[in-house]
Amino acid sequence: MPNTPTPPPSDPVVDALREAGCVFAEDEARLLRDAARTPAHLDALLRRRVAGLPLEHLLGWAEFAGCRVRVAPGVFVPRRRTEFLVDRAAEVTGPGSVVVDLCCGSGALGLALATRRPGIRVHASDIDPAAVSCARDNLADLDGQVFLGDLYAPLPAGLRGRVDVLLANVPYVPTREIALLPPEARLHEARAALDGGGDGLDLLRRVSARAEEWLSPGGHLLVETSDRQAGPAVAILRADGLDATAARSPDVTATVVLGSAPAR
Repeated sequence: MPNTPTPPPSDPVVDALREAGCVFAEDEARLLRDAARTPAHLDALLRRRVAGLPLEHLLGWAEFAGCRVRVAPGVFVPRRRTEFLVDRAAEVTGPGSVVVDLCCGSGALGLALATRRPGIRVHASDIDPAAVSCARDNLADLDGQVFLGDLYAPLPAGLRGRVDVLLANVPYVPTREIALLPPEARLHEARAALDGGGDGLDLLRRVSARAEEWLSPGGHLLVETSDRQAGPAVAILRADGLDATAARSPDVTATVVLGSAPAR
């Protein structure tokens, strides 16, 4: 009678993650083991992950557009779909471009764009002190400037009318839909990084209203939205004097609204 192969031993870390609903349990187990300093530390990380803490907050970093981005507890974790915004921004970013990232969070957009387009000058702002701290670390090697404050308010006045590329991954989840978000986002990321108001477009309206004032002639504004918000968002940018269109990526289920200032 042939010998029956002995099944490989189960991995208790993978098993615990899988039972908690982690889709990529094997990958997460490897990352947690790499991050753990001791077996006791691994146990602590695993308990927190199983309890629902985002993996990126446990690791202290997120992978985004080929970059390792520092994130801290409570800070918005950059999503893979937002790489589409970086793709579109790279198409309109030239050498020496002045780039501003509003609602910058961890600074992931500025970091990713500067990695693809070396030599650009990145400025960013956010209202969350924890996010600004992460962004300053992430942009430090690029000499990026990160300001604490609301949208345009903390930016140097000398940037007005000189911004070539304005990135704004604004919160766009309608308030009533916050409760429907996955617990990792709903419970562990700042609500201000998620809540876009009644129709999800409150922050986009505020960005659009002053975009032409800050953009250079022919400069570009890029904003992420949901697919159903794309039409209203395009209308908002056009009403504020920008030539606007929407672009969609079915591969990552992403929608970006692009506005261009007049070449005055």
